[in-house]
Amino acid sequence: MNPVKKIKALEKGKHLPVPLDLDDPEHRRKAMTHYNWFDHAILRRRWTNFFEIAPGVYRSNQPTHERFETYAAMGIKAVLNLRGEGVQPRYLLEKETCDSLGIKMVNISLHARKAPPKENLLQVIEAMRTIDRPFLMHCKSGADRAGLASAVYLMVYEGVPVSEAKKMLSVKFIHLKWSKTGILDYFLEVYEARLRKGDIAFLDWLRDEYDEEVLTAGFHNGRKLPQ
Repeated sequence: MNPVKKIKALEKGKHLPVPLDLDDPEHRRKAMTHYNWFDHAILRRRWTNFFEIAPGVYRSNQPTHERFETYAAMGIKAVLNLRGEGVQPRYLLEKETCDSLGIKMVNISLHARKAPPKENLLQVIEAMRTIDRPFLMHCKSGADRAGLASAVYLMVYEGVPVSEAKKMLSVKFIHLKWSKTGILDYFLEVYEARLRKGDIAFLDWLRDEYDEEVLTAGFHNGRKLPQ
């Protein structure tokens, strides 16, 4: 196989046993190799992107087992996994860790380079209301999806204005507004532009006015804001 194609196949997990059985030593070895090198967990052992956005509410990149042990010792009771459920090593290893530490997992999928689906974001907001506290929300790097979710939490549950909440998406957390992940900034900017026409709560705007397809088209058409 062409070396480039081989690397891409490995990244997608095509050479992993299906289904993965972490009780099988060979399966676990392959899972850990994929997790550390192709999901970049090896970088997340020391680089955490960990930050408390409100009392008892934290954001970070996806923690390793050792970091979860530290967070459990801090009293964190639950994790909101914004990467969703799956059969990939990153999910199976995280679930194994959380089960062993008594940390409840809530799994909802968001995207870093796509406009957030309305239903998924409403699920995130409801999960934030009911989840055990203290809790941690994470995506892969803690830069994009975790940033958007943090901004949403601050607006909905802390009453923070969007002008302040959108700072959760910043280079401080390695979020790059000028890249494709800028669609998350644009999402908040469109809401901010709507406020200039008249006051509307974020949750009401999301439920009643937000259109994922229209926002996506606007982003790809020069990121123009609605007049």
